[in-house]
Amino acid sequence: MKRLYQFTVSLSLLLSCMACEKDEKMDMDKVNVPNGYALSAGTSTIFLNSSVAYDTEADWVTGANASRFNNGDGLYDDVRTSSNTDGGGLGPVYAGYSCGSCHRNAGRTKPTLWENGGSGNYGFSSMLVYITRRNGSFFRDYGRVLHDQAIYGVKPEGKLSVKYEYETFSFPDGETYELCKPVYHISEWYKDSIAPEDLFCSVRIPLRHVGLGPMMAIDRNEIIALAAKSNYPEYGISGRVNYITEKGITGVGLSGNKAQHLDLTVELGFSSDMGVTNSRYPEEICEGQAQISQGSMMGLSYDQLDISTKDMEDVDLYMQSLGVPARRNVNDPQVILGEEKFYEAKCHLCHVPTLHTRPEGSVLLNGTRLPWLGGQTIHPYSDYLLHDMGSEIMGVGLNDNYTSGMAQGNEWRTTPLWGIGLQEKVNGHTYFLHDGRARNLVEAIMWHGGEGEASKNLFKQMTKEERDAVIAFLNSL
Repeated sequence: MKRLYQFTVSLSLLLSCMACEKDEKMDMDKVNVPNGYALSAGTSTIFLNSSVAYDTEADWVTGANASRFNNGDGLYDDVRTSSNTDGGGLGPVYAGYSCGSCHRNAGRTKPTLWENGGSGNYGFSSMLVYITRRNGSFFRDYGRVLHDQAIYGVKPEGKLSVKYEYETFSFPDGETYELCKPVYHISEWYKDSIAPEDLFCSVRIPLRHVGLGPMMAIDRNEIIALAAKSNYPEYGISGRVNYITEKGITGVGLSGNKAQHLDLTVELGFSSDMGVTNSRYPEEICEGQAQISQGSMMGLSYDQLDISTKDMEDVDLYMQSLGVPARRNVNDPQVILGEEKFYEAKCHLCHVPTLHTRPEGSVLLNGTRLPWLGGQTIHPYSDYLLHDMGSEIMGVGLNDNYTSGMAQGNEWRTTPLWGIGLQEKVNGHTYFLHDGRARNLVEAIMWHGGEGEASKNLFKQMTKEERDAVIAFLNSL
């Protein structure tokens, strides 16, 4: 258990804080800003400001749930091996050797894109590489993800390298900023090389695993209602739901960069990211490829599943039981100014401050219910809707040409901002956006295009003092 030191919040304090929150119903020009410590996630709020702020259980995790939390925590972090005995089942090809290798401290491991210029060393890459033909179809010998790591004696599917093109811009007051456009190249293909003119490549660095339980408990009707009313033509904003069908069920997608999943994809993560077979994905990810025979020559057996459904549900419980850090420095004058400017720039129209969870809470992948997550007022700073993020900045914008469900290449789910200000403390870096191209929050804002263009321009017109205040506010979340 990774608990270091945590303030105990009495029930009376909890009720007091909730009572002090102002009515947060918002229109475009008049917004009530919460005072004091905003309880970021209701009962899942924790008061930590340390490297384990993302990786500590909420106070409601007790008894049998605490035991399951610890088991899931261990499975999340345990280094897997090529053996399919306890803790094994890795490969033959993979992207990371454990959940924690890419999600260090339940956050986002420092991208190997910047550290290694592409595919990482030491058996993992803190990224996923999605590849498709330019017509949207997959390559028969590769599938949707390029696995750039492999166990000893087996050849990876390919290796990614990246170079950055830099362009300098200026704010109206003369302060300069720089944007970095990544240019990707894949080499060392395990089979036939794929011609660059027939390849679309989209790179994703890990998401922060902050607020996943409250997110899975969100009232989906509230998200649908937001989509129905989130039409602000004067700002070019119109969010929409990504309806997804998984496991025979069609519903509102919430999880992933493009809201392309109905759940936290634990089974898919074990299979696609690590090559760990399970009840939902019983076949090896490289089934039919040369790596299967290479693995057999190394003594691997493929006649049993590598992880049980029970263990995967414990990982799901671990992820949904993690606490959400409370806001910090909320009475700092600079933070207060930054919050006001955040609303003035209309950032809140997509990064919606307040949502609610359904009364019954959430359900884990094998049917276990978590009612403690139900009936909560939460502050994720996201509407979880798809928005067009533009295609023209530096030639490509944020369009990755990769469709996910109903989401087009230029559409992305609004990133939840809770916990964003602790990323540097938890993971030692400030790389943002889906592929880590933004090296700080200013660059992340200035990459906004499409439906984010108006807010970006309002931010751009602010004074330096006001821009710095907005960043201070984001770092308080």
